[in-house]
Order: sequence, then structure tokens, then C-alpha cells
Amino acid sequence: MRPLSYMRPLDRIGSVKVKLVVVIVAAVAISALVSSIGWRTGIAVWMRPLIAVGISLLLVYPFSRGITSPLRQMARAAAAMGRGDFSHPVTATSRDEVGELARTFEQMRGQLAENERLRRALIADVSHELRTPLAVLRARFENIEDGVEPNDPAAISSSLVEIERLGLLVERVLDLSRLESGASPLHLETVDLATLVREATSDLAPLVSDATPDLSDGLAIEVPAGLTLVADRTRLHQVVRNLADNAVRHGGGRCCVSAAARDGSVVLTVTDTGPGIPESERERVLERFFRLDGARGAGGSGLGLAIVTEIVELHSGTIRITDHDPSGCRVTVSIPDQEHSTT
Repeated sequence: MRPLSYMRPLDRIGSVKVKLVVVIVAAVAISALVSSIGWRTGIAVWMRPLIAVGISLLLVYPFSRGITSPLRQMARAAAAMGRGDFSHPVTATSRDEVGELARTFEQMRGQLAENERLRRALIADVSHELRTPLAVLRARFENIEDGVEPNDPAAISSSLVEIERLGLLVERVLDLSRLESGASPLHLETVDLATLVREATSDLAPLVSDATPDLSDGLAIEVPAGLTLVADRTRLHQVVRNLADNAVRHGGGRCCVSAAARDGSVVLTVTDTGPGIPESERERVLERFFRLDGARGAGGSGLGLAIVTEIVELHSGTIRITDHDPSGCRVTVSIPDQEHSTT
């Protein structure tokens, strides 16, 4: 395969039409030159066209091949992609319309290859996450059947925990799949943020009280009364709930959820006082199934922040992770305030 730096004949010309004109003019010039030389040297008249055609083919073919070569490469790559093989790059060196098409095709091939990689990674990750609770349930029920383990309320309760974990994982995978495919449209309405934040964090009280005896010290809500945002209430509830849950579980049991209007957007901030997230891992924690080494034993599917990211992006917002002074993590979500930007 030619390297990307290889320049084909006529690649510097920025139009296919001009290239065709150059090829035609070259063929005509060759015919005229052969005719003139043949007349001077006494070559038979019937042989002159044959000689002109032969020379024209030898000289013009490389130029015409340079025009059509990217098209042939795209045809081969498209056929391979139809078989699920995305390993055939297209060389785009020309500056004309065919070269632009080849570059666009190559970008599409790369995106499809990445999507295929993510799809296979998702299947592998889901299979891995499902295997553990299924193995635990199977072993427990086999022990009960064999009489090794008693079928008492404790065993039933433990099995229900594993079943709930399976159900939550499947629900989150389906939810993320719907968000990524666009099959879950937003239902926009005016949301009172103070009410929504209180509702989203109300069931975190047991987690916070376990880590900090004083609930008011463990969970703080700083949202001004009357602050509203046009958003999907259910999805925004997921954002607050997932971020606060992560802060409580992995942030030392202390969590602060705040919101404020700023520069035409509503900025939602969730902070904790835990060990924080290393700067090198801050982008990766937003990916599916990625969990920090220290958090792997603390439960969770590794999908919460990925779902948050998809929801925020559907609202045309941004999410950013920084340090919280003096210690801990700060997650900042900024969503455009459509209600005020359209007035």
C-alpha cells in the first residue's frame, strides 16, 4: 500500500474537470505531434493513428489512473466494511472533489471502526459484569439444593441483593443504549431546581448517616429558591442522583449539591471531601464501565457517569471534573438556560 505522502499525477490540481481537460489536451497534443513527426519522416498515414493511440495510452493512463484510484480504494474498503472488516484505509492525496470524498470516507470508516470497537467492548463488559452475580446466585442455589446452605431468610435476602444488582445493571445498560441511539427524546419543561435536588438526594440519607452522624453536616444543598431550568425533569433527576450518589459513596460520606445561574446557563456543582480523582483519569471515569482502582470494591456498575454525560450532552451542556479545595472532587455540570436565552 502506498504511503499517505505519495502524490499521484495531477494530485495538485483541485478540480476533476480540469484534470479531464488536461488529459484530453495531452492526448490531442500527442496525436498532433505524432502526425507531424510521421509526415516529416514518411511514416505511413494508416500507422500514424495507431502510434498516436499507443503513445497516448502509455502517457495518459497513469494520469487517469490517479483520478480513479481513490474510487477503487473506496469500493474495496466499502466491500470490506460490509463484511465487518474496517482495516482498509483509503489514501487521500488529491485536492479535487474525489480527494475530498476519499477524506470524508476515511473519516467515516474511522468512526465506524471506533463504534464497532465500543460495541464489542460493551458486550464484553456487560458479559463480565453479569457473570459475577449470576455465578454467585447459581452457587448459592446449588448449595441450598444440596443442603449445604440452609434456605433461610438470610440466604433469600442475600439472593435478592444480587438479583437487584442484576436488574440495575440491565436497566442502566438499556438506558445508556437508548440515550446513545437517540431513542429517548427529551421532554422539556420548567423545573424548579431546589425541589428536584431535594427529591433526588432524599434517599441518600441512610448512606450519609452511616458515614457522618450529623446528616446536615454530611449532605448540604445550596440551591437558591426560585431557580428554574428548562430541562427533562426525569433525566435531570438522574444527573443529580447519580452525581450525589457517587459523591456520597466514594467521597468520604460528605456531599454538597449547589446550583446557580451564570452567563446564560445553570451551573450544577457536586463536591465531596474524599480522595478525589487523578487528573489523568478524569476523562476516563466518564466512559462506560470504567472505575477507579480504589472504587472497584465499593460496588456500582461503572455506568452512572456515562449516563450523566449522555444526558448532559443531550441538553447541549458540558460536564467537567476538577479538584475540590482542600480535598475531594468537584463535578460541574453546565446546561444552557433556554428559558432566558430565548426571551
